[in-house]
Amino acid sequence: MDGDPAVEPGLDSFSLTFPLPYRVAFIIVLAVWGWGLNLHFLYVRKIDVPSLIRYPGRTSAAQPSHHRSTYRLASVLSLTTLVSLAVFWLFTRRDAQRVIDYDWIPMTNLLVLAALFVVPLRSLAVSHTGRSRLLRTLRRVSIGGLAEAKDGKFGDVLLADVLTSYAKVFGDLFVCLCMFLTRDGSATDRPDRRCGGVVIVPLIMAVPSAIRLRQCLIEYVRVRRAPFKDTVGWGGQHLANAVKYSTAFPVIVLSALMRNLGGPADRAAATGMYRAWLAACLLNSLYSFYWDVAKDWDLTLFAEARERSAPDHPFGLRRRLLIHKPGVYYAVIALDLALRCTWMIKLSPHLDHVSDFESSIFIVEFLEVFRRWVWIFFRVETEWIRNTTTGLGVDDILMGDYQENRYEDDDDDDDDVG
Repeated sequence: MDGDPAVEPGLDSFSLTFPLPYRVAFIIVLAVWGWGLNLHFLYVRKIDVPSLIRYPGRTSAAQPSHHRSTYRLASVLSLTTLVSLAVFWLFTRRDAQRVIDYDWIPMTNLLVLAALFVVPLRSLAVSHTGRSRLLRTLRRVSIGGLAEAKDGKFGDVLLADVLTSYAKVFGDLFVCLCMFLTRDGSATDRPDRRCGGVVIVPLIMAVPSAIRLRQCLIEYVRVRRAPFKDTVGWGGQHLANAVKYSTAFPVIVLSALMRNLGGPADRAAATGMYRAWLAACLLNSLYSFYWDVAKDWDLTLFAEARERSAPDHPFGLRRRLLIHKPGVYYAVIALDLALRCTWMIKLSPHLDHVSDFESSIFIVEFLEVFRRWVWIFFRVETEWIRNTTTGLGVDDILMGDYQENRYEDDDDDDDDVG
């Protein structure tokens, strides 16, 4: 059961106020605000994000900075959603039947949000260039494509990683569309996550991981074909990264199978399937956490004892820390581990049913998006350090877009974004 047991089998109390289409819209708008905050903070810390993703800098002082332009777009999207939500509340007044009948209001809002990413808004001082770049990148990334380093490979990787954190949101977006287009259905009714069949939603959720898997394999092939491969290794880290993304598939498949268990015969297999799901979740979470810390952030927490305890950096971290003081890094490591393991609430007999409430599902989706937002700060910082530090090792070159003499050393770290 997916709703509040006090009001089932109808709409749960949370969905009466905040139906599924608005929850999807909220997280989409949140992504734009989050990216603006990423750009703003990193700009303050003298980390040139546009140069890392090969995005053209501002050519005139009269042009707004990248983060201000993003904030303006986020403000337009937020205003549109807030107005739509206010109108929806005015028409429905939390009446279950009206909430179901007026599903066209939140679905229209989703359509408007999609249009705002395409239609030029220069009259509102919202740049169209960034959105056009995003759409082009999405088209390339959507099939697992990957630009060359000089054309913005890091931006493709960053976007594709973000998409993996929106996998459940994409599933909910499909559910909204499916219910809206179903005869006698409603996008604001109690979410039917089997709409369209039991396979489609899990398949949609698996797509982002499949995209990153293909990108890793592309990088591996490029390393193998590179004329300088003897100096940068054989590409094993890209294969290891591909394995990491492949561990998401058993979790998705087993979750879908357990959700569709039915009669006594199925219950007999439930125990074995549950144990397999538990093992798959544990592998995926711990492998991904290790990769975040050791590879994406280049921290030494999982390195050999001598490197981990080296005197030139705080324990388990690294020499250059551009984001904040060491305590922040330790807190973020703990946060990343905790949010990687939110599935563990299903292990508690007291929280197992709570995790299936619509409000709980939304909170879990929000927490994953929040985790990714925090991850971006440190992932971009790491890429900046790799590109502004000479004498990098083989692993750094493999995992980054290192180009010798692309930047000067630390003295030039305070170049501003135009």
